[in-house]
Amino acid sequence: MADTTTPDIIYTKVDEAPELASASFLPIIQAFAGAAGVTVGTRDISLAGRIIATFPERLNEAQRQPDDLAELGKLVKTPQANVIKLPNISASVPQLVAAIRELQQQGYDLPDYPEDPATDAEKDVRARYDAIKGSAVNPVLREGNSDRRAAQPVKNYAMANPHRMGDWSATSKTRVASMSGGDFRSNEVSVTLDRAATAKIVLETADGETVLKDGVSYPEGTVVDATFMSADALDAFLADEIEKTRAEGILFSLHLKATMMKVSDPIIFGHAVKQWLKPVFDKHGDRMAELGVNPNSGLGDLLDSVKDEPEIMADIEKVRAERPPMYMVNSDKGITNLHVPSDVIIDASIPALIRAGGKGWGPDGAEADTVCVIPDNSYAPVYDEAIAFFKKNGKLNP
Repeated sequence: MADTTTPDIIYTKVDEAPELASASFLPIIQAFAGAAGVTVGTRDISLAGRIIATFPERLNEAQRQPDDLAELGKLVKTPQANVIKLPNISASVPQLVAAIRELQQQGYDLPDYPEDPATDAEKDVRARYDAIKGSAVNPVLREGNSDRRAAQPVKNYAMANPHRMGDWSATSKTRVASMSGGDFRSNEVSVTLDRAATAKIVLETADGETVLKDGVSYPEGTVVDATFMSADALDAFLADEIEKTRAEGILFSLHLKATMMKVSDPIIFGHAVKQWLKPVFDKHGDRMAELGVNPNSGLGDLLDSVKDEPEIMADIEKVRAERPPMYMVNSDKGITNLHVPSDVIIDASIPALIRAGGKGWGPDGAEADTVCVIPDNSYAPVYDEAIAFFKKNGKLNP
């Protein structure tokens, strides 16, 4: 539980494996700091803690806890702030739903996450949960002066014990694939306002208009930038790349950042899941919708939803056999690139692939050349150039 007074140094309570390691180290820090008269306390920024703090009106006094993230958001803007921010979960929807379910099983009266909110009450619940998911902590804490430098002993250890570097071949088939049109980059427009204005974001479809955001105020001189991605262009691109990858005989992989880009990238991820299993969705889409299948949540959630539907499962296996081999998160457990939207994060996955000589892990547990699908062309060329460099020059010397 968070301290009631503000200590000299705040040590954050986080999630899972990082919490096990950091919690065991905390008493050591407190012992050394205490000898110097420095107090070290904790604040809870874990996923479970943030969920609990969001619905105080539904919980009893013993279950409630303060919104420590909101407190830290104010504190980091002050000169006296010293916060040790440890790794925390940037929750995808499946992770968020799993955490809610676990807390409910522990006796917390929390509402379910509404996938398709219909009432004002459900929309309120959805909005509160959506503020928790994704990379919700870092933007708040980095409002202060964020020092992310590694200590010199850590640097020395890394230099003495470098990562294994795989050999690159000039004939490597590994490549980056991105959209040639219809993406955020090609549709982007901007304007500098010559007067103050109020704007709204409207989705226009064949069925009518939906106001996504209203009452956005802009002062004079604001640069307003807007763009969109065409779903049809995205689907056509994904279908084409799946077929190209199959013909090339290499791994198919998708690299997004569904944690930080928590509005756009889970939707793009869902389109990839639907294209991968397009014949299944074409044939069984209505039944899958009845079962609550949401492709944005990933292949793992989909398989769990249809596991008692033998015809759907058989068709899934048939389609998977016809697809190219997929880049794996854990080949031993059968966890694919498309199982969970937050499992493959581009700023970690592409560097790992580059270190491995341009190879990813396939379903057979072996490394293989890989197509790196990065749909939006805004930043895909950076990775494309990096891969071209290593094909030409070989691996780095650590």
